[in-house]
Amino acid sequence: MDKTAIRNASTVITLRDWHDKPSVLMGQRGAKAAFMPNKFVFPGGAMDDTDRHIPLAKPITEPHRARLVEDAREDLTDGLVAAAIRELWEETGLILGQKGTWASAPHEDWRGFADAGFVPSGEALQFVFRAITPPGRPRRFDARFFLVNADAIQNDLDDFSQACDELSHLQWIPLTDAQSFDLPFITEVVLAEVAANARHDAPPASVPFFRNDDEESLFLRLRGYGPSESD
Repeated sequence: MDKTAIRNASTVITLRDWHDKPSVLMGQRGAKAAFMPNKFVFPGGAMDDTDRHIPLAKPITEPHRARLVEDAREDLTDGLVAAAIRELWEETGLILGQKGTWASAPHEDWRGFADAGFVPSGEALQFVFRAITPPGRPRRFDARFFLVNADAIQNDLDDFSQACDELSHLQWIPLTDAQSFDLPFITEVVLAEVAANARHDAPPASVPFFRNDDEESLFLRLRGYGPSESD
């Protein structure tokens, strides 16, 4: 694998008690991690090729689909949504899907999810942020951040027993306290954006996009129609 290549990735911001005192699910990356060691982050990771072929019970809704396609070389929407659900499952053990059976045997990454009796569903996800890792970092990602109301999770919100060891200290952090943790810069920016819109069910008017190309860095707004707009 070319470690300098920009990989497509999905990150999930899960909010609990959305309209009251919202808290966000985060965990800490290991001290020896090549990317963002020791930092508190949201569950997430690179999209795998197999994610593009995972059947979704329901797709992500508009305008989120249109905004995911905007300023993209190809339509990776379903793969990014599947990656978000898979990473949430792998790193926290939480299930975002609906009851159902798979038409064919699932890929090994999805076996536990399928064995629990669920098919992944993107209907509850909101696309809220996009950022490309700046040049010079040990790993680079074109990361799409998805927001989901914890009410859409199908299992116990406090049971992380099925989680892998990618993240430690998994916990629900009050949104007002999250900035006091050791966070990557981009996570701080995303949290500020989420906090500003946390109590609104409707999608934001536009999605921020930090496009850090090798040639230039731009801050754009994705609206789902026409060319991206700069701020």
